[in-house]
Amino acid sequence: MLYYIFRFLEQFNIPGSHLWSYISFRSLIALILSLIISAWFGEYFIKFMKRRKIFETERDPAIDPFGVEKKGVPTMGGIIIIVSILVPVLLLGRMRNVYLILMIVTTLWLGFLGFLDDYIKIFKRDKEGLKGKYKIIGQVSIGFIVGLTLWLSPDVVVRENVNVVNTNQEVVVKHNKEAVKSLHTTIPFIKNHNLNYSEVMGFFGKYKVAAGWVIFVLMTILVVTAVSNGANLNDGMDGMCAGNSAIIGVALGIFAYVSSHIGYASYFDIMYIPRSEELVVFLCAFVGAMIGFLWYNAFPAQIFMGDTGSLTIGGIIGVCAVIIHKELMLPILCGIFFVESLSVIIQTQWFKYQKRKGRRVRVFRATPIHDNFRKLDSQLDTTSAYILKGWPHRPFHESKITIRFWITTIILAALTIITLKIR
Repeated sequence: MLYYIFRFLEQFNIPGSHLWSYISFRSLIALILSLIISAWFGEYFIKFMKRRKIFETERDPAIDPFGVEKKGVPTMGGIIIIVSILVPVLLLGRMRNVYLILMIVTTLWLGFLGFLDDYIKIFKRDKEGLKGKYKIIGQVSIGFIVGLTLWLSPDVVVRENVNVVNTNQEVVVKHNKEAVKSLHTTIPFIKNHNLNYSEVMGFFGKYKVAAGWVIFVLMTILVVTAVSNGANLNDGMDGMCAGNSAIIGVALGIFAYVSSHIGYASYFDIMYIPRSEELVVFLCAFVGAMIGFLWYNAFPAQIFMGDTGSLTIGGIIGVCAVIIHKELMLPILCGIFFVESLSVIIQTQWFKYQKRKGRRVRVFRATPIHDNFRKLDSQLDTTSAYILKGWPHRPFHESKITIRFWITTIILAALTIITLKIR
């Protein structure tokens, strides 16, 4: 809204109005504004939730080796995050931008899905919350909508990068003059840096492009669902998910910025994506909201984000990566989310396999993997055997686990950015 107002005032030579045409200015204002909103609104929201006695299910201090008791801590803090993202974006973004619209729809859709889950847990006294199949349907649906929009919208185009040998026999990266619909995506550690979904489906012959778009939509659904669930699983300790997501948001913001700038896109030999600069505004608001939320969510937490926040966060990360054609880099960038999900899959599938043979054998002390570092051997189920029973040798306080996971995510984010030059 403010963008259009100041662009209108620019024709009257109003001092400072030209600043709103700069993506860096609007992005930094969005970052600051989201921080302020999350800090200010968060305080009032926490007081409101405490007055209404809307609390998270109490954690039994007996299961924590350090006896940490979390009683009377409000949940649904994801509402703070959503408000802190959307207000700056609506004020500072260009609302005619298809990418920005997709990000807003994703935020509202998954925010509502997570809200339903938290509502059932708190007000219906059902610890299971929204049934798993309904969560999956909601995640798959938004993934399908995003993938289909990116396929069919005429505004979603790229200028593909090509290598040209100049007169001095040097390889120069240039971009096609014509912006086209593209099924290319960036892959790490590969010299030519691109994978074409239609070429993967080459065995369909003349229908390979259509088959490629079908694979693209299915990939979008997979990415949104996987990252959303990964963020949900990561939200198990104070500040864990918010801190990791802020770091991931910074990395995605860098990718979005270089993808929207033809000079940097040429330098890094990646696709130039016109109009994707609005994602930088959104991601700056996202990072600001995460940092502002940490003001209250850091140990000891004054509020939990709940599924309202974690499902939304994962969806935002997944959709943004798909839009800028960096979805194949997510296993590195979101390595923590990936390992959290993988640990749960390994634990459940191995236990089921062993149970069919009449044995009760688990791999980890507890899953998701961050709980494995907190649990004592004396707290384990004595009727089961554990493959990694002695690892680690001692439990860690959750604040130490959280910070070490943050550090790991920083390393993974740096590695992901470096892959732009390592080929």
